Amino acid sequence: MTELLFPSPLICAVGLLAGVLGGVIGFGTTILLMPLLVHFYGPTLAVPIIALVAAVANFTRVVLWLRAIDWRVCAVYSATAVPCVVLGANTLVRINPRLIELMLGGFLLLMIPVRRWLRRQTFQLSLGHMAVVGAVIGYLTGLVATTGAINTPFFLAYGLTKGAYIGTEAASSLVVLLAKGAAFHQLGVIDPAAIAQGLMIGAFVLVGATLSKRLVLQLPERYFIWLMEGVMMVSGVSILGMAWG
Repeated sequence: MTELLFPSPLICAVGLLAGVLGGVIGFGTTILLMPLLVHFYGPTLAVPIIALVAAVANFTRVVLWLRAIDWRVCAVYSATAVPCVVLGANTLVRINPRLIELMLGGFLLLMIPVRRWLRRQTFQLSLGHMAVVGAVIGYLTGLVATTGAINTPFFLAYGLTKGAYIGTEAASSLVVLLAKGAAFHQLGVIDPAAIAQGLMIGAFVLVGATLSKRLVLQLPERYFIWLMEGVMMVSGVSILGMAWG
């Protein structure tokens, strides 16, 4: 019982670091924590725990960047993402998640040159495009543990950056994660042990995310973009590694 109620100090330390990283670039929190959670608790319990941690992380980013959030984008994105994440969660048992992870990892790596090409073309997504993005990513979020990094190129292509990007993406993702949590509860996946672990680890993520705001404000936009692309590359390789592992 003690093991279930109190996370490993290593997980707490990584959670703090992940909170800082996720607070700076808007994603990466769950990617850093996932290997440790799978190692300590197994993949079955790790999935609902990581969903709760992600919800705490995104809630923190929403509070930190509340005034910078583009609520129109959030509303349009969430309107299509919520029903699709419920659909994805309910079809999770019917498909091979490894195939989805391979697709997501490859997509992340491909989006680095594609995003650069879009910036050279001065192409920006519209609200209508964000509705389509919400539907697709909402469905994928119901199928796999984390899709935070997948959102990045689309929110950037809409024209958001730094605080506006972090806050808007976090608000949109939080709505989707709450819908995913409700779907998991209906399916009987989330139990008290998962809730306790997710909230305790999430507390360390919250502290790390709070420390990140000053870094974001001081970071030049070009370095912000480079950092995100670097994490997208690591994320893509990591997801492919988990799929092949």
